[in-house]
Amino acid sequence: GPTLDIMRARLGANFAQAAQAVRYGETLAIGDARVTFVPAGHVLGSAQILIEAHGRRVVVSGDCKRAHDPTCAPFEPVRCDAFVSEATFGLPVFRHPPAAGEVAKLLASLRVFPERAHVVGAYSLGKAQRLLALLLEAGWDRPVYVHGALDSMIALYRAYGVRMVETRHVTAADKPNLAGEIVICPPSSLSDLWLRKLPDPLIAFASGWMRVRARARQRGVELPLIVSDHADWPELCATVKDTGCSELWVTHGAEEALVHWAHTQGLAARPLHMIGFGDEDEAADETASDGAGA
Repeated sequence: GPTLDIMRARLGANFAQAAQAVRYGETLAIGDARVTFVPAGHVLGSAQILIEAHGRRVVVSGDCKRAHDPTCAPFEPVRCDAFVSEATFGLPVFRHPPAAGEVAKLLASLRVFPERAHVVGAYSLGKAQRLLALLLEAGWDRPVYVHGALDSMIALYRAYGVRMVETRHVTAADKPNLAGEIVICPPSSLSDLWLRKLPDPLIAFASGWMRVRARARQRGVELPLIVSDHADWPELCATVKDTGCSELWVTHGAEEALVHWAHTQGLAARPLHMIGFGDEDEAADETASDGAGA
């Protein structure tokens, strides 16, 4: 399946001692438990995991989102007793606008500044491909120039039938001629060195973190594009309600706000890293580092 192919592409052929592909909706018996994979809507092949054992249903969301994404199967809410939710953007300030509107901002900027290369920083797995698919939906009919680090993952998505605009590998010879064109690169390449020779580059960055203006300024981003492959605050809250869970365990991000919100809804809720610990261990666990995301 796509996840195994993505892991091979990123980690090499020997990424695991053994691998087993599992289809969405397929149930495996592991010991006393039944385990089912369900679409998470994060990236191609991403899955939530439903675990049924001892009369209880637990769903682990993994990274997930509810927003429109032409590159992967949409998130499917699953009814459960306990829900383990990510919280990358687990603060009420994080509200992602529709991604199509953010892509429209990019196209509007190209009309205003046709003499400038528009360089978009985008994560190489999921984000870059989603932008390419959204550009196709928006009617962009010219090739998009991409950094070499994105080539293999774009090819993998195409092999799975994901429709995206035509892409071309950026060469040193191309760079001076890319005025009015879209160039996509990994965020780490939004540096002076790689941007050199591009005509008056306008820096854009596609991330949920672009909601925070200070983050955009810090990175020298002129055109922040709030496009995220993680659920925002309203999506996180709606998803918890959709599962009908009575218990919420929160991980990867700003746990406290979502835990507090869940308590106001009458749910039992805790940060996942606290599960199985007595209260005396809480002080030590508070120093655990937060997860990162985009």
